[in-house]
Amino acid sequence: MTPNPELDPYTSQAENTDVTLQEKINGSRLKEIIEKVQTSMLTTRSRGDHLHSRAMTPTSDSLSGNNLHFFFIGNNASGKFDEIENDDHVNVSFFEPSSTDWASITGVARISKDKELIKKHWSTVIAGYFGDLGDGTHKGNEDDPRVSIIKVVPDEIRYWTANKGKLGQTVQVAIGAVTGKSQAPGELRTITKDEIEVAERLHQK
Repeated sequence: MTPNPELDPYTSQAENTDVTLQEKINGSRLKEIIEKVQTSMLTTRSRGDHLHSRAMTPTSDSLSGNNLHFFFIGNNASGKFDEIENDDHVNVSFFEPSSTDWASITGVARISKDKELIKKHWSTVIAGYFGDLGDGTHKGNEDDPRVSIIKVVPDEIRYWTANKGKLGQTVQVAIGAVTGKSQAPGELRTITKDEIEVAERLHQK
């Protein structure tokens, strides 16, 4: 079905298009949501056309400055790498339950075994996810051949920030139920593909 703003007043009220790109990236709570939540859900599509999600934490260098890329370190022997090779379209999502703030990133995943890139994003904590197999090759360190980078290049970023606490949101929605008027206790922003490309050019300067 084609989206119809008149039939979806909740989204129409929440969506704010009257903001600059810089405000969307740095002057907003996008980075705050991601930094507070830390762990995302990375969703890929299997060869059988099923959607699979798993919890993954982006590296600390993700979303630095105007950079809107997300970097993950993963085990290339796991199923998600096969799924990305089959279909590189992915989603990365964050949800902060105490505020109900969320962010959803759709984009393309690129797999890299570049040693310098792995070294840049490596953390000793990650070693625990790989383990030393004791064969002299798979040591669970940054030189382990199982270690790869998943770089997610967004096509679109949508995020919601609540303008009231949970109690305030409940009250506002209750008022809507009584009055018959839709209530949107927050703001929805979208960073488009064109805006992401502009941000990338600024980041490269």
